[in-house]
Parts: sequence; C-alpha cells; structure tokens
Amino acid sequence: MPVAAGHLRYPKVRALLPRTRLAYVHLQNLLTDAKRDRAARVFGYVAIWLPDELLLLYMEEGELVNATASVDGRRWRALPIGEAVAEVPNAAEYGEICFHEAADEQLAAMYATQVTPELGWPPELPVTSAPAVLGHLMATLFDGLLEVSADGEVNYIVFQHGMPLRGYFVNDEVAPDLAARVRALLERAFLHDGMARRWDVPPALANQAAPALIAAYRDLVGTLMRRLHDHGAESAFAVAEHARQHLIAQHPALEKFSLNIPDQRDPVVDAPALSAAIAAWLGETLWHLHLPEGVTAEQLLAEVARPRRHLFQAAGLFEALPWTIPW
Repeated sequence: MPVAAGHLRYPKVRALLPRTRLAYVHLQNLLTDAKRDRAARVFGYVAIWLPDELLLLYMEEGELVNATASVDGRRWRALPIGEAVAEVPNAAEYGEICFHEAADEQLAAMYATQVTPELGWPPELPVTSAPAVLGHLMATLFDGLLEVSADGEVNYIVFQHGMPLRGYFVNDEVAPDLAARVRALLERAFLHDGMARRWDVPPALANQAAPALIAAYRDLVGTLMRRLHDHGAESAFAVAEHARQHLIAQHPALEKFSLNIPDQRDPVVDAPALSAAIAAWLGETLWHLHLPEGVTAEQLLAEVARPRRHLFQAAGLFEALPWTIPW
C-alpha cells in the first residue's frame, strides 16, 4: 500500500478499537456488536488498511451507512457498503483496522472531502502561506470547510464569516484559542509539505440503501416480470428493460438493475432515491405493458410485494408509485 494511504490518521472522540492487526478482528462481528449493543451505537468510522487499499466504513448510531475507498489516500471513490464489507477477508494475514468514535459533522466532512470537488484557491494566492490563506478566508467571509493535512494527519475546521467556528483535530494541542490553533496547524502543515483545501459547508452524511433493500427490490422486479410473463404478457422482460434504459439518465441507480445480467454490483444510492427509481421503473413498465384481461398492475404488484410489504413501506416505495396498492 502507498505510504500516504497507509499512514492516514483522522480525528476521533475516542478509540473504541485502537489500530490493530486485522487478523485479530472479525469485521462482521464488530459491525453486528455495534448495532446490537446500545452502548456501542455511536457515530464513528472503521478504517481498514488492506495491502492495496484503504477502506473507510461510516457508522451512525451503530449502523453502517456508507463506505469509501482509496489506493493512494488522495483519490477516493464511494463504494456500495455490501461490496466494501465483502472486500475484507475474514482471516486476513495482512492489514490493520481501527474503530473510532467521531462527531457526525466530522463524518460528513470526511465524506464530502473524499467524493466531492474542492473549491480551490485563487491563482494569485500563495497557498503555502498561513497568513495569506487565513487572510483570504477572512476577506471573503468564507462559510465552509477547511481541510488541513500533513504527514498523514487530516484535520477539519468549520468556518463561519471567515473565522474558525469549530475544528476536528488529530492531535490534542493546547492553544490560547481556536484561531491560534488553526494558524499554528497551517504553519506546521506548510512546513512539512502539507496542504489546505476548502469546500462549501458539507451536507449531512448520505446514508446508502441497505444491501438487503437493494436485494429485495431486485427480487421484487424480477418476480413481478416472471408473474406477468406467466399470465400471458410475454413481452414483460423486454418492456422492463426498455423502460430501465429510458430512465437511467433520470435515475442512475437503475444502471445496476439489469434483468439480463446476473450478480451485478449494488448501486451507491440512498433509500429514497432508490425507491423513487424503482417506482418510476415499475410505473413506466406497467404503463406500456398489455396486461391480460382481468389482471391489473395493482393486483399483481400487491401479490408479489406482500411478503415484504413493511420493508417496502418503510423505504417509501408505495408512496412513490403512480397508483394505490389494494391491500
């Protein structure tokens, strides 16, 4: 693994599991315990250093809600949480892991700086000068997030009207005030070839749709198409595929829902967006499908969805459909 990624360190409130060898930890048990034990239902992150990649699993109230990965510590990609967990071997000979509690705002900052473009700096600004950087933030009354990194330490400072409002730091250092601490942090970072980058105020950490919900939707659509085909609508699968292709631009999650390709990767999408995509897909498909006499889309969908009715209800599927399901 590149040194930059292998030495990355992020702020924490406390170490629930200090960095240790992955061979000593069963990841699935760790995640299950975090969800089962009320005392462990914290906000935090699990960092996993694999031989060729760094994984970050984001936790909210003990639930795994998002994941990212990087091979060099600089370029990141969002990962489906099921795929991220599957990448971690049960008995890894190499690799390390930690589980750290962290503020929810810090988690949002970490995720935003990994998967969204930075704002950048004006070309004329000397970006290795702490007074120049702080002066620019003050002069522009900057509202947003400043990331300061050096020697593998990644720190986050929230600015309001050009002044530091609060920060999340790797090291606990004594300083007269927050502004002095940020100034000292920038000076030390620039002295060791570090950098400062900025973003707008990050949104709340996105919660991916659970793998179980994604699998349930795949099964729902596939079962419904087979039921329609068995009832005489022989073009059901072809119409569904045409509708999916038509809707991908509006609902990108549908790219991972082909009925012709088995074992597709899960999409990186939150539950409301996924439910909206599936509802649009079902509506478009059933609108253009010639159903057998005496068979209605509502009736067939109710039959297929009934065993997992409460799961789909909680995910918002039925509210997003263009018709009401007759239960």
